[in-house]
Amino acid sequence: MTAAAVPMTRHAEHVMGTVFSFDVRGDGDHRDGIGRAVAWLRHVDAVFSTYRPDSPVSRLGRGEIGLTNCPAEVAEVLALCARVERDSGGYFTAHPPGGRLDPSGLVKGWAIERASDLLTAAGLPRHSVNGGGDVQLGAEPEPGRPWRVGVAAPPTAAGRPADGALATVVAGAGLAVATSGTAERGHHIVDPHTGRPATALASITLAGPRLTTVDAYATAAFAMGEAARDWVEDMEDLEALAVTAAGQTWRTSGFHRHVPPEFRGFLPAWPPR
Repeated sequence: MTAAAVPMTRHAEHVMGTVFSFDVRGDGDHRDGIGRAVAWLRHVDAVFSTYRPDSPVSRLGRGEIGLTNCPAEVAEVLALCARVERDSGGYFTAHPPGGRLDPSGLVKGWAIERASDLLTAAGLPRHSVNGGGDVQLGAEPEPGRPWRVGVAAPPTAAGRPADGALATVVAGAGLAVATSGTAERGHHIVDPHTGRPATALASITLAGPRLTTVDAYATAAFAMGEAARDWVEDMEDLEALAVTAAGQTWRTSGFHRHVPPEFRGFLPAWPPR
């Protein structure tokens, strides 16, 4: 006799220039909770879009309004950006070359994390929220079984991977997973210290408790290149797996704990040879 299937609702929403995917498990009607989370994402887009000239962040960046004239979330996000900038030694910044205000490197992860919190508050703790490949995982989809997140293998100097090829799989609950890399947008992450694109890594995946910092730290770590290894190793509750531009891989000492046993054989050796 097989166990009854856990009720499930999946929903995709195009907002903030990407697709957000919701996977909610458990009894009851999931639509209201998902609707609240989607409304939140649309609010975030209206406030923080750098492509909308009338958004508060665009107007703040042009000096047309002050921070006190913006929704309270703007001050919250800018304070978080300043914290990540300090933590990363300036490898993350809300001011790209030229000084333009752009907190986008933190906003998406922060918005996903808050959407996850809204689902939990609505009585839907068993969920995952995925925004463009960056994921906040809630409670287990069913008791004793974790969520699984596949991380796409990036193109490197060694070649372009086959469609659907994975660099690794991360499993867990109450976990955030974020990847920064070149697979989708090429060398779009700039090293703030040089003003040039960061090219040492093809991708870096971070895992930790909360997506706000995990996503922003992934951006900073990609900009750091090889220096990211020691930096992440020293960060509490944060682990990383990187693929270099040459096609080699490295991981921090605890990353294997987030990988299902059947995939651990594909991880690089630790300590490194």
